[in-house]
Amino acid sequence: MLNKITVVGAGNVGATIAQRMADKGYADIVLMDIVPGLPQGKALDMLEAGAITGSDALILGTNDYADTAGSDIVVITAGLPRKPGMSRDDLLYKNMEIITSVTEQVVKFSPHCILIVVTNPLDAMAQRCFEVSKFPKHRVIGMAGILDTARFRTFIARELNVSVHSVAAYVLGGHGDNMVPMVAYTNVAGQPITSRMTKKKIEQIVNRTREGGEEIVGLLQTGSAFYAPSAAATQMIEAILFDRREILPCSIYLEGEYGISGIFAGVPTALGSKGIEEVIQIDLAKHELSALQRSAQSVQNLVEKMRIAAAIE
Repeated sequence: MLNKITVVGAGNVGATIAQRMADKGYADIVLMDIVPGLPQGKALDMLEAGAITGSDALILGTNDYADTAGSDIVVITAGLPRKPGMSRDDLLYKNMEIITSVTEQVVKFSPHCILIVVTNPLDAMAQRCFEVSKFPKHRVIGMAGILDTARFRTFIARELNVSVHSVAAYVLGGHGDNMVPMVAYTNVAGQPITSRMTKKKIEQIVNRTREGGEEIVGLLQTGSAFYAPSAAATQMIEAILFDRREILPCSIYLEGEYGISGIFAGVPTALGSKGIEEVIQIDLAKHELSALQRSAQSVQNLVEKMRIAAAIE
């Protein structure tokens, strides 16, 4: 019997996650969306592709949360995408409403699932999902650092004309303007990045990484990134399904690690069958630790805004 994975939100990110998983064939997929016909049409199209890709995975499109019952993993992508000139934080209140409703329904039908949150502003939405679901912290995970790290590694690899496989890096902190690319831990085939690039070039790449999502939004005009985010979510799903204990930068609820408590922030995390298996604490330089804590404070500010809004309601 295959695992059951639900993707909530049949837009570009959600549908691409579903397609990536369906093509691999090791889990049955439910694509859930409130728009009539949208998830059904996309799911049927993916199902028919299985005869070509060699996948026997079942794919169901639905507008009914009852069809998601018993899911092992639920990926939440539902929400409004960014538009040109809009920051991730601008999405806060509307997506807070969406995440609250989605989480309530998901938990009702899949009380034992692991939740992966993709909706922006990512860390704040993961926090909202955690508080609404009342799940233990190891079963609510935000997808952020993997995407940011992928962008950082890509820009470095292209600048040095080497394979991305040769670039080791981490981007920690919140998924926003205050994210923290860990330059001191970045290397190319074991060589520190500082020995391969000038300080000015490294700063340019760090800034481009922080603005990576905005750059794509500006180019597309009518949408936001979805290929790389869907690949990042798929990597998380595989780490959990196959109990890999793969160490990936994920947004998780911290309770004192890195001097941060009571908030979601991106840190190295071992993902396995239980969700978060271990929080990896690496020694950071003082300025890097301070930057990570400032990033977490930015998330805290958003969470406080949500709590005030929820109290008013």
